[in-house]
Order: sequence, then structure tokens, then C-alpha cells
Amino acid sequence: MTIDYIEISVTDLAAAKAFYGEAFGWEFTSYGDEYAGIRTAAEEGGDEAGGLNIVDEVTRGGPLVLLYSDDLDATVTSVTRAGGQIVSGPYEFPGGRRFHFLDPSGNELGVWASQ
Repeated sequence: MTIDYIEISVTDLAAAKAFYGEAFGWEFTSYGDEYAGIRTAAEEGGDEAGGLNIVDEVTRGGPLVLLYSDDLDATVTSVTRAGGQIVSGPYEFPGGRRFHFLDPSGNELGVWASQ
């Protein structure tokens, strides 16, 4: 089995779409006021990698989503410019470098690069 789709809980759908669109270039398929499908550069033909789902409150500490970047330092800049808050790193780990950030809803995600 493989991970096929991931949903990110958010408290403000418009703010989340603006943040992830600006920081990572993601595009979205709207499914009403409470859900939007995520399309990254890897998806083709309307496929989706996941979705943004409205919730009343976001709690940290669940599974950690890690995104891959070809240029970690440029991604740090994109995340902060888009309104994300860096909470850890960048730091080295076996296999590369990574950092963690909070999105506008308070979700913690990580980004890593092999260099």
C-alpha cells in the first residue's frame, strides 16, 4: 500500500489557499466553502495530491507531512514571504537538510532537501 492522498485541516480556507499557492505554487479545485483539492507540480490531468478541509480548530502533534524541495533556502524564503512561521531549522540530518514551519492555521509541516 502507498499513501495516495493527504488532507490538511485548516481554519480559513481562503487564507490556506493563498498561503500554499504563494509558498509552493499549488493550485486548487474548489468543492464548495469547506473543501479544496490540492494539485502540486507532480499531478497531471486534474489528479490531486490531497485537500484542504475546514475545521473549527487545528491541533499540532499528529502525523508530520514532509514536502521535498530542490532549493531549501529558496523555500524558506517563499514560506516566510507567504506568511508561514519557521519553527525549526534549517538543520542538517542524515540525507540532507530540512526545516519545519507553521501555516496560517497552525499546522506544522516540514520541508527537506537532499543537499
